[in-house]
Parts: sequence; C-alpha cells; structure tokens
Amino acid sequence: MKASFNPASTQSGEAGQSAHRQHLEHSERLKEALYEVTDKAWSYVGNGLSNQSFIEGPEGLIAIDTGESIEEMQQALEVIRTKTQAPVVACIYTHFHYIGGTQAILAETGSSDLPIYGHAGIAANIERFGGEVGPRGSRGMVHQFGISLPGEGADGLVNIGLGRFYRNPEHAPFTPGYIPVSIAFNAPFKTRIAGLAVEFYPAPSDATDSVSIWFPELKIAVNNLLWPALFNIFAIRGEEYRDPRVLLKGLDQLLDFNAEHQIAAHGPPLSGQKLISDTITRYRDAIQFIFDQTVRGANRGLTLDELIGAVSLPELFQSDFHTQQLYGLVEHHVRQIYTGLFGWFDEDESKLFSTPQPEKAAKMIKAFGGLDAGRKICDEALEKKDYRWSIEVASQLVKSQSNAAEEDRLRLASGLKGVAYSTPSANARNWCLTRALELEGQLDLSRFRVHRFREREILSSNAGRWVAVLKVLLDPGRAAGKAGSIGFEFSDGSSGGLWIRNQVAVPCTLDRCDWVLQAEHGDWAKLLAGKMNLSEFLLACGGLTDQGRSAARSLLGCFDLPGFSS
Repeated sequence: MKASFNPASTQSGEAGQSAHRQHLEHSERLKEALYEVTDKAWSYVGNGLSNQSFIEGPEGLIAIDTGESIEEMQQALEVIRTKTQAPVVACIYTHFHYIGGTQAILAETGSSDLPIYGHAGIAANIERFGGEVGPRGSRGMVHQFGISLPGEGADGLVNIGLGRFYRNPEHAPFTPGYIPVSIAFNAPFKTRIAGLAVEFYPAPSDATDSVSIWFPELKIAVNNLLWPALFNIFAIRGEEYRDPRVLLKGLDQLLDFNAEHQIAAHGPPLSGQKLISDTITRYRDAIQFIFDQTVRGANRGLTLDELIGAVSLPELFQSDFHTQQLYGLVEHHVRQIYTGLFGWFDEDESKLFSTPQPEKAAKMIKAFGGLDAGRKICDEALEKKDYRWSIEVASQLVKSQSNAAEEDRLRLASGLKGVAYSTPSANARNWCLTRALELEGQLDLSRFRVHRFREREILSSNAGRWVAVLKVLLDPGRAAGKAGSIGFEFSDGSSGGLWIRNQVAVPCTLDRCDWVLQAEHGDWAKLLAGKMNLSEFLLACGGLTDQGRSAARSLLGCFDLPGFSS
C-alpha cells in the first residue's frame, strides 16, 4: 500500500490547490448528482457532507437522512421533485450526524404528523457532542473538515473525503431543523412504511446509533458502513474508540442481504449483486487486516512507532477507491486500535515516564546543539522533503521557547504543508493545512480553545442539562477552601445542582443544595453565552436572600467563564 504521503504525487487542482493526485481525483466521485438507483429509488450526492436518499413505495416517499440544515434538505426536495411528485410520508435517520433538515419536509407537506424512524440512541448522542467536550470537538471539526481553509490557491480545500465540504456554502445560514425520532428501536425491527416491508438492523459504525436498512421487496440496502474511502477507525478530530470487530459484524450482515442495489450515507450508490458483494468483502477484509496485524505486532512486542512501519495494506486494496486512504490513514488507525485495546502505554520505555513539555523540548534542543543547530537540522530535512523529521524537530523548536520565534513557527508550518500537499487523506491534508495557516498567523482559532456556549443551542434544549457541564470548567485554584452547593430551578421545568467540595463540582439534585435559584431559561442562556453577567443574572433570579445571593456569587465565581466573575 502507498505511504501516508508521497511528495512525488503532488499535483495542482482546478482552483490551484496543491494536493495528492488521488485526493484530487476523488472529487469527481463526490460531485453533485442525483443517482437514479431504480425507477423507485434515488440518492442525492454532493449536496452536503452526506447524501439524501429517497425510496418510493405504494403510499408515498420515504426520505432517508436530512443533512445539516433546513436549506440543505430543501434543495434535496427540489431535486427529487424532478423525478417524482409522491408525497413524503415518512423519514428515516441512518444515524445522528445528518438529521438537521427534517423541518423542510414538514414545510413541504404542510403537516406536523411525520413518522420518523431511527435508533433509540440518537438523542443521547446529540446531547453528548455539545456538552463537556464542546471546545475540543468543535476545534477538531474545524481541522478535519477544513472549515476555515480558503476556496482556492495551494492551500485551498479540495474535498473532505466523504463529501465535497462539511456544509455547502450555498446553504448558508444553515438553519437547524432537527425533529426527534418518533418510532425508536435498539434491536432488529421489522415494519411496513409507505406500503413497503422495511427491516432495521443496528450496525454501529462511526456512530453507535447507526442502522442498516433493508427493503427486501426492492433488494435495496441502505447503510452507514460502506464509505467511498477506507473506513475511519480513527477520526483525527477526536472521537471515542470505534472497535473494528463491531464494524465487521455489521459489514458481514450487509453481505448477507445479497443486495442488488446499495445506497450509502456517503458517496455514489452501487448496483449489481456481484459488484456489491466483492466491494463489501474487500472493504471489510481491509479493516480486518489492519486490526489483525496490529494485534499480531503488539503480541510480538512492537511499540506503536514500530507498528506504524510494520503494518501497511497490501497493494491489492489499492485497486478500489473504497479501500484507499482518501479519508483517514492506516498508520493512525493502527495507533487507535492499539490504544483502544491496551491503553496509551505501548511498552516503549521512554514513554513510561516521559519528560513533560516544554521541559522536554528545551532538553532536545540542547541535545541538538542549541537553537541554531536545531534549525539547521530542520532546514536540511525540509530540503530533502523528509517531512516527518522536519515536523518533529520544528515542533521541539517551537515548544522550547515560551514565545516561539516566527521563523520556527514557519518551519513547522512548512513541514505540515509538505505533508498536506502529498497525502491522499482528506483528514490529514485539512488538519495539517489548518494548523499551518494558524502558525503562519493567517487563521485565529483561539475561540476554539475556550468553552463557548451558544445562546440558541441552550434555548433549544432543557436548561438543566447545562448545569452539569459546568463541572469541567471549575478552576481548582478558585475553588480551594470553598464548600457549598447551589441549585437551579428553571422556567422550562428542568433543574440541576452542583456541590462544590474538594476542588471539584459534583452534579447533585435540588434537595442536596444549600441554595436554590429560580431562573428563567432565557436568562440562563444569556449568562452562559456571555450576554449577561453574573450580577445581572442573580438579580433576576428568585428564591434568594441577600446571603444566598452572596453565597451563589462565591460558588459560581469558581468557574472559568468570563461572565461568572462579574
């Protein structure tokens, strides 16, 4: 299999982008097109990150996935109306990622009575993403999906591996239109929808709530398993471990359907039983190969850095874009599997008690012979296009200085761009370019390194869920020596409390709280979003004496949010 990057494969795209040949070619597969799978089934590719698909039954149209926004789904509905005027009578979610445009269906039908089918875990997954890990998750998405990259020039966005872009810029301002599932399941489920037999099978993929959908009368399978690129065991944006063994079970089940037509959440559909069978078999075997050989190497005592040199996909997998490294990279998947199975320690003695940064960087630069010697080593690596080594050395140069010299930041950016221009992986290219532009001072991503609450997001969910999120914003220095509990009773009927003790904030119920504030949902949203300060918020709250208001100010002042200290 080809390496993670190859400078000899760099070419120029239509908009002047510098990128690996395979990465540029992949855009053709992701272009906007309505595929007519059969005379009763269509898949709209290229409208956004995901596809919107439609199956027509005797009683009407079934919509499958609704994209990122109302605007995205509106466009999908406009396009499908060039093929059929059958009313949309039901909606199916393959998983929780692409369910943001469902309101567009209600706007078209003029009815609020739309049965929506999906896994019972969808609601919990939506809540999980935007809570405690919000800043890290948002920053990861900006990097992985190239959200801040320019549209043209050497650093211009090419594609994001599974789609042309994260969100179609033509759909701005991306109005949210999610509607919760009305018919939920967490086990195999058979029913009839729009006059068609439909079977649902939970099939965890990049989301624990993914399902495969089988239309036995039409011989059509719809899934979130088979992607137009090698499956992402590791997501560079940061995600929980995706166990390949679970994924393989879903792919084997997909094989057992013996489908004549295959529609996926991403990429073009497939038709022909043998083509589908061969493609799924090769796809699942590539994933098994990576898992098995990682475990084999680990059992032999190879460390992670040794494993990534030892495990590479055989050349046979290069024949099909479904198993090419067009999204993530094998060497990253190897690291993820090892860590998922065994944890961070890979039996490399140097990692057991590694020197913390920036102390390590200072010692490394001293070992090189000082800053000038380190810079020379880095420059030689860049000249030889040895980007791995240049990045390692440049990162030490940057970390060894409390205020890194511009020339060293630019060295690190050059190494990252060298990788970006020569890797087939959309994830790696977008991540490296985003970080490089930040190092060059062309991007400011500081807002993604603080917890930013959005007023609209807080208002769209129950106010009480956001109380527990505050525990990861506790500043232990401010909380030293403080003890007490405070609860919130909100106007939407929700509630939540925090017990501050031992320099942690423990979620608790109102009956455990010393003080309980009666607060408006809207005021809480403004406080967290920084549109109201703590003094204003406390004055607007009911249920507090002057003593309680003073105690609340002291306890809430322990949290690392600007508005909480005023």
